[in-house]
Amino acid sequence: MSDMTGDENQGTRKHGPNGDFVATPETAERDAEAARLRGRGLGYQAIADQLGISVSTAHDAVKRALAAIRAEPAPEVRQLELERLDAMYASVLRVLERRHFTVNGGKVVYHGEEPLEDDGPVLAAVDRLLKIQQRRAALLGLDEPVKAEVGGKLTYEIVGVDLEAL
Repeated sequence: MSDMTGDENQGTRKHGPNGDFVATPETAERDAEAARLRGRGLGYQAIADQLGISVSTAHDAVKRALAAIRAEPAPEVRQLELERLDAMYASVLRVLERRHFTVNGGKVVYHGEEPLEDDGPVLAAVDRLLKIQQRRAALLGLDEPVKAEVGGKLTYEIVGVDLEAL
């Protein structure tokens, strides 16, 4: 069991120009390890014991690691997702632009001399394009709810009650 306080950081954490602590590679790795241990279900006391730090420092380390995971990669991940959606969109457009023929029993179906076109793949491609556009809009926050002002006057009419009898 560790009897250390938050002062165990003295040797590993450095102060920045504004006086705040600045992460070092060592503290960043310790924070990441604390988060991994927490992800495996360990409590803060067990994390503190395993890493040789106080319980409050273990809690702070997990908190810092989770904040870093959420904050730092978000723009890069969003951009990667947008690029993937662009590639998917281009692929679906190629399907949409091709001619599709109805096939039955492994053979193209003809209407007279002309092959019978199949609209199914075109409609499926359109549906897929809409799904890609919806995902893109969600990533970019384009579908945020819009606040609407509602005004007016509401009048109540009581029917079948004798107000004098009340």
